[in-house]
Amino acid sequence: MKRSAGLLLFRHTDHGLEVLLGHMGGPFFARRDAGAWTVPKGEYEPDEPAWDAARREFQEELGLAPPDGEAVPLGEVRQTNGKIVTAWAVAADLDPATIRPGTFRMEWPPKSGRIQEFPELDRVAWFGLDGARAVIVKAQAAFLDRLAEHSA
Repeated sequence: MKRSAGLLLFRHTDHGLEVLLGHMGGPFFARRDAGAWTVPKGEYEPDEPAWDAARREFQEELGLAPPDGEAVPLGEVRQTNGKIVTAWAVAADLDPATIRPGTFRMEWPPKSGRIQEFPELDRVAWFGLDGARAVIVKAQAAFLDRLAEHSA
C-alpha cells in the first residue's frame, strides 16, 4: 500500500483561516480545478518516519525549506486510489511566487515515445477553508475539518 506524507501550511488573516494548497502538475490535471489541488506531499518508504518524509517532500515539491513551528497532527486519510496520506499543519506565511517546484518525467502524449518533464505542482495558492474544500482532493477535505477544529 502506498503512503504519502505532507505539510499543510495555514495562516490567520483578516478574512479568516487560510491554507496553502498546490495544483497537481502534468497533463492529467492541466484543465481541472476541482479535485486537482492537494496538500504538498509525497510518497515514502516504510523505513522513513512520516514526519521526516513530510518535510522532505515539502522541500522537493516547493523548492523551499519546510517552515519551523509547531506541527499540528492532522492524522491520516485514505484516498480513492487507496493511498494513505498523513499530514501535519504548520503555521507559516509563504509567498506562492517564491516556489520552485520539483519535476517529474513521463511519456506524453501516451505511446508517442516522447518523454516530457512536468512540475510536481504547477502552482500554489492560499485558500479560505470553503474555497479549499471546493478544489482539494476529496479525501483530503478531512484535513481541513481537523485544522478548523484545532484552530477554533
